[in-house]
Amino acid sequence: MGMLLFTSVLALVIWALVFRNELQRRRPQWHWYLIGYPRTALRVVFTWRRVAYLNGLTVSRRPNQRVLGDLAVKGEPLRTRTPRISFPRAIPNGLEMRVRLHAGQTPAPFLASADSFAHAWRVHAVRVVSPERGVVLITATATDPLEHPEPPGTSESAALLSATVGTLETGRTWVLDFRRVPHWLIVGATQSGKSTLLARLVTERAPQPVALVGIDCKGGMELGLLEMRLSALATCRSEAVTVLAALVGEMQDRMRTCRSAGARSVWELPEKARPVPVVVIVDELAELYLTNGSKEQRAEAEECTTYLLRIAQLGAALGLHLVVAGQRVGSDLGPGVTALRAQLSGRICHRVNDPGTAEMALGDLNKDAVVVAQSIGEAERGVAVTAGDMGGWARARSHLTTPAEA
Repeated sequence: MGMLLFTSVLALVIWALVFRNELQRRRPQWHWYLIGYPRTALRVVFTWRRVAYLNGLTVSRRPNQRVLGDLAVKGEPLRTRTPRISFPRAIPNGLEMRVRLHAGQTPAPFLASADSFAHAWRVHAVRVVSPERGVVLITATATDPLEHPEPPGTSESAALLSATVGTLETGRTWVLDFRRVPHWLIVGATQSGKSTLLARLVTERAPQPVALVGIDCKGGMELGLLEMRLSALATCRSEAVTVLAALVGEMQDRMRTCRSAGARSVWELPEKARPVPVVVIVDELAELYLTNGSKEQRAEAEECTTYLLRIAQLGAALGLHLVVAGQRVGSDLGPGVTALRAQLSGRICHRVNDPGTAEMALGDLNKDAVVVAQSIGEAERGVAVTAGDMGGWARARSHLTTPAEA
């Protein structure tokens, strides 16, 4: 039985090698598991000692300093110990391994060596994280899954307030779950993919029992295409003030309902008594804040600031959620923008025109994510760095949703 199994596997591998080009085109995952993974895993195992040594990841068996008489001599140790790794485990479109650190080692040098690992093992990218003390998890991605993302055959958006919007760099689906992260900030330059992401978000929300409210002060050019599904659409700042004021009033009604029922949130209410969740989508936030200096426009901008901040601070427990998008959402728009941004714990950063925008969106969550966001090129429309919903960050790409599909 063992010989038969070995012969079958060997025959399958030989067949895969002979027809590897056709296999890679038609069945990329099969190609990875049969050819790509074994080759890459062996390369990792046989090069690990040398790669670790060249990147300063080894430790010496003895102190690298000796005293000879009155003279202290210091140099590189001749015999070093390499951290032990587990055998690489295959994952879709990549592999991962655990590294057991020696006493005194920290994950920082391994993080700095990620690019070196990618070049040595000839993979697309390497991510390094430390899931527990004394352990480093290295994940290598064979190819870029964001180059040609395909919508999943089965949607994962069945859960209320959950939407499948794209693909993560790990090959898994990119899901925005508003029950876990209630409010989101989306930034990016023109033609970077913000509108595509918003259209996908509305399309995924459409079948759900959720009220969608749009605020698009660019005359409704973007969200106006989706107006048939929106419960309300404001296309100028005065309309936005009216809509936001009504939402704050609705929020106060829900507070009274929860208080009379002894509930701390609408999710503790009986299903029949639970009000419909509301998702407020603001496209180009700057249009709500920029004024010509007149007293009337300044008053409108201040009202918008106050209403948005109240919804962000109190809305999550009451079923009101915010999605705020803009090319730049910085303190230069007004004093209330910084306070609003602090309440938007979910962050998505597309290609940006200046480092300050990436820092503003991701800097308070992860400095590494800021560098990655700045490296997104003009040809990578829809590619973004997302943070806040996974305890870390990841590159992702939203699925293209045309106006006709929406």
